[in-house]
Amino acid sequence: MELQTDPTHSYTDSRNRSKALILKQIDSSPGIRYRELLRLTGLTNGGLEYHLKILEKSHKVKVDRHDGRRTRYYPLNISADESHILGCVRNNVSRQIVSFILEHDLCTFGEIVEHIGKAPSTSSWHLKRLSDGGIISITYGQEYQLYSIVNNNLMKAVLSKYEESFRDKISNGYYQMFAEL
Repeated sequence: MELQTDPTHSYTDSRNRSKALILKQIDSSPGIRYRELLRLTGLTNGGLEYHLKILEKSHKVKVDRHDGRRTRYYPLNISADESHILGCVRNNVSRQIVSFILEHDLCTFGEIVEHIGKAPSTSSWHLKRLSDGGIISITYGQEYQLYSIVNNNLMKAVLSKYEESFRDKISNGYYQMFAEL
């Protein structure tokens, strides 16, 4: 007797595996962007878009669309404060700036530029973005500006809690760079 297989069964398994893979990546890297998900999952552009729409409609992920251009994906168990902070510090340069200010409490623009080793224009762009996001505050003096973190305790807690996901992103970048050599 020959067993009959249901062709829709393997199709459903494949879809479930794809959704599970996407959810795993979002859980391990809260605030992940679409392109990064595309690279890490290996799915096609259309496949990833399809599954993300289903996951969003079925309320399995949080989606943050900022100014119509930047979309970030978060697990459901993340608070609004945490997702906001992660969206602002997911970028390595922004995270370096925030970490430096946390270490020193108050910093001048020159100190920040020197520490991160980027052009003043790049530093200024990141500082403006962090200020607009309510992550840092700026105190204006006659000859200088002082930068500080708005909520030190919350910032430290979020950076500590999600430190591993930042390291994974960095190590994945190095791994990919060496793989291309």
